Amino acid sequence: MRSIGLLGAISIGIGGMVGGGIFAVLGEAVSLAHGATAVAFAIAGIVALLTAYSYAKLSVSYQSEGGTVTFIDKAFGDNILSGSVNLMLWLSYLVTISLYATAFASYGETFFTHQSVWLHHGLIVVSIVLPAIINLVSASFVGKSETVIVVIKVSLLILVIVAGASFVDPQRMSPVHWGSPLSIVTAGMIIFVAYEGFELIANSAQDIKNPNKNLPRAFYASVIIVIALYVLISIITVGSVSENALMQAKDYALAIAAKPSLGQTGFMLVAAAALLSTFSAINATIYGNARLGYIIAKDGKLPRSLMDEGKKSGVPFKGVLYTTLFSLILANSIDLTEIAIIGSAGFLLIFLLVNISAFKLYKEIQACRFVLVTSSVLSFLALCTLLFHTYTSNPKAVVIFMSFIIVSGLFELIYGRYVRGQFFDRAYKVQS
Repeated sequence: MRSIGLLGAISIGIGGMVGGGIFAVLGEAVSLAHGATAVAFAIAGIVALLTAYSYAKLSVSYQSEGGTVTFIDKAFGDNILSGSVNLMLWLSYLVTISLYATAFASYGETFFTHQSVWLHHGLIVVSIVLPAIINLVSASFVGKSETVIVVIKVSLLILVIVAGASFVDPQRMSPVHWGSPLSIVTAGMIIFVAYEGFELIANSAQDIKNPNKNLPRAFYASVIIVIALYVLISIITVGSVSENALMQAKDYALAIAAKPSLGQTGFMLVAAAALLSTFSAINATIYGNARLGYIIAKDGKLPRSLMDEGKKSGVPFKGVLYTTLFSLILANSIDLTEIAIIGSAGFLLIFLLVNISAFKLYKEIQACRFVLVTSSVLSFLALCTLLFHTYTSNPKAVVIFMSFIIVSGLFELIYGRYVRGQFFDRAYKVQS
């Protein structure tokens, strides 16, 4: 029984994107793009929109809760590449939890007079452990609260845009204050993780009414709305606050952006909304990632220990615990910039594979090859640009990202071939 209409599908996409990302990465964008921050968000948005085309075409043809993993399997068959995407996707969601937790701590610290390293890490722990407990006690709370929270945070962003419009000084955004072309593009790629989330519409494809029409509309509408939202927020932020002030408050730049128009009340409002938004995003991502691990394990593609599910609650207990443990390690061991880079690189890689998958299947999904080639090339160049710039400025982030790829590949090579022996209940193809 299909129960989700067009507006519901669009809200899934917007809710997935406008999580904690915009609160976490706005300052990162300003530090690189400077007066061209809005341009950086627009560039990232174009890559997201082109990838949404691939998702829309694939989702209509292959309606499955497997979403991303199903598409790559259809295109590449049963092999190490398609198998390792499972773990890479799971790891990428761990990084987003860490990003949200770090942002939660940064905004949370603004409510305290005295700040310290212990306070920062303590808030990170609280932001991950408390949602994990909520997931274990009442998983239904996640779904029931998300719609309300999405409305609150989007409404608040609109309030900041409307209230701050008259305080914008266009001179702050003139080309003389822009970063170099490479730094602008790099800024867009570092903040790309803020657009991660529209792909969740694909996982709900089987529940969406009139999917042939509503799936493409939902993908395009949600991404376009969020691009507009992010670009406008960037204009208000850069246009109404000096760059020095933004850099001093880099990790909570959006709260500073509300000050010129709404004063200290606006600052506190946005900070409170950031806490609510990042907390809810962690809550939902822990739930989603635990379910992802459970579903993959149930199909035999991950160790069966992840199938441990409460008989009454239906909660994948071990999945929640593993997600919580690894998120705590990541969030407390690497900084916000590195987390944003690793998260963006992870999803750019996965989206690149989806774009290539759509190109390989263009006849079956009735898609335009030119658009698919463009989306594949742009996502590839975006990933290369991000990794090249990061290697010269922050090699540790590249090492961590590459280790994720290696771990995912080795896991599938060892566990997939020699323990599980099959993929999607089918034996691996023997290469001649």
